[in-house]
Amino acid sequence: MNKDQVKGAAKDMAGKAEKAFGDAVKSPEHQVKGVANEVAGKTQKAFGDMKDDVKKIDAAAKKDVKRQERKSW
Repeated sequence: MNKDQVKGAAKDMAGKAEKAFGDAVKSPEHQVKGVANEVAGKTQKAFGDMKDDVKKIDAAAKKDVKRQERKSW
């Protein structure tokens, strides 16, 4: 896991807690802030997931290039 995945998951959880608090005390302000933090957290986590995917694709491509170079010798 990279830092964006961890921070995003934490922000998502905090947003869910804040929304639940807003629901409990009937505070629209906390409900909206909670949902906004959930969305921000999910977005950041998705960005972290994408970064991991890009790293995996890059590693696979480099491995394939090395394999092709060995074949050309």
